[in-house]
Amino acid sequence: MISMNEERKRKAKHELIEMLLLFGYLGFFFCALAFYDLLLLRQYHVKYWNFGFAIINALVITKVIMLGEYAKLGRRHENKALLVSIFWKALVFGILIYIFHIVEEIFRHMVHGKDLAGASHEVQLDNLLGRSIVILCALIPLFAFREFRRVMGEEEFNRVFFRSGSKATVTQPES
Repeated sequence: MISMNEERKRKAKHELIEMLLLFGYLGFFFCALAFYDLLLLRQYHVKYWNFGFAIINALVITKVIMLGEYAKLGRRHENKALLVSIFWKALVFGILIYIFHIVEEIFRHMVHGKDLAGASHEVQLDNLLGRSIVILCALIPLFAFREFRRVMGEEEFNRVFFRSGSKATVTQPES
């Protein structure tokens, strides 16, 4: 029998691994976007080093996703086809991240001296929407992997995806 303390340690380790995997994926993605911006703006002789912001953004969005999962967001279609569940979760979390970015922008403008009305007026919704669409595109493969892992079970998923020479146990449909 597992003691309560051992169970907490196991759960904490699992949550830390989840956080690191999410952060690694999002950090890689956001740094790639920052590098793209750097190359794009270089032709205009603009020095644009935004990798720190990309890492911080990845960390914050990791936390937003983890809190959303803890609140059981996006589970509405888990019993439907895997594609439905994947796209539903990507959409729900994409909207959550978009809302978070709006709140973040308003807060940033308020810190720089604007009142709530002025800060709200300063937010560039089209820019945030564009960023959120790109993030939504990054969430689709992220949730595809997470949903495959949920359906397959963590042990089988790890065996198939991360061990060389592994073969998935595929059941052929009956004719």
